[in-house]
Amino acid sequence: MDKNNNQPLAEVFGFPIDNETDRAKRYRKNKLCPYNNIVSNCTKNSIEFPLGVCSLNHKGKPVVICPIRFREDWTIISDVASFIFKDKTTWTHVGEVRLKDKHGKSAGNIDYVLVSYDSTGRVLDFGSLEVQSVYISGNLTGPFTAYLEKPKPSFTWTQAFKYPKPDYLSSSRKRLIPQIIAKGSILKQWNKKQAVALQTTFYNTLPPLPECDKSKADFAFFLYDLVPDKKTKTLLLRLQRIVYTKFIDALEQIAKFEAGSITEFTDLLQKKLDTKLSGNSDATNLENIVVE
Repeated sequence: MDKNNNQPLAEVFGFPIDNETDRAKRYRKNKLCPYNNIVSNCTKNSIEFPLGVCSLNHKGKPVVICPIRFREDWTIISDVASFIFKDKTTWTHVGEVRLKDKHGKSAGNIDYVLVSYDSTGRVLDFGSLEVQSVYISGNLTGPFTAYLEKPKPSFTWTQAFKYPKPDYLSSSRKRLIPQIIAKGSILKQWNKKQAVALQTTFYNTLPPLPECDKSKADFAFFLYDLVPDKKTKTLLLRLQRIVYTKFIDALEQIAKFEAGSITEFTDLLQKKLDTKLSGNSDATNLENIVVE
């Protein structure tokens, strides 16, 4: 399996770039998706010109950047069903279900709702599954386009300018946490179990969560990684660990921003106050300039 650290592409249209089998070439040529997309082709970012990178090569390890990648063999669904339902339950799943609050305002779509039903098809119970891949920062289009022009296992991309890398902070603050707050709060009021599928490296960037026994949990994180398979020259999605917890405890930890130095903040206030009392414009205070 390719561990080339001189380029950012782990999987392109479902296959590592060192996979030169006929099947891998066919998927690249036809821009196909092997992971149960809604259509046969990859549609990431664009239908006509998809950015067909499933996972990013970061420090020699593949990081999932496309949520469709988690659909491999629908393993995530069967794994989570064992948490939400009891044994011998008849169940299925439906995707992209709109959730509304008391006032009819949308709280967003639930990625997957697992539904148990009786012999007449009547809904008996349900639970939710949210899937979160990782956002990236930097330019991924450049190396992706260059690779497709001359696909080869020895492909390299060493341009340092805006080199693509995982953006775990944005992934949690802009996506994961708002989802848990909005949708999770409603599901908690309904006393429904909830699960989130993440990659292990993503989960490890979150604050430590208090864990509990499965029988007492109403919330769980299912942690996956991409494991190399030498025989098929592919990466396989494999469950590594399940973190059982309680929704309220998890929300309190995840949504909590760790405080910085109160001394530094007080010093900043003092500088601003001094500037204002001296009669100078606050706009001239260089402390107002924020560089991101």
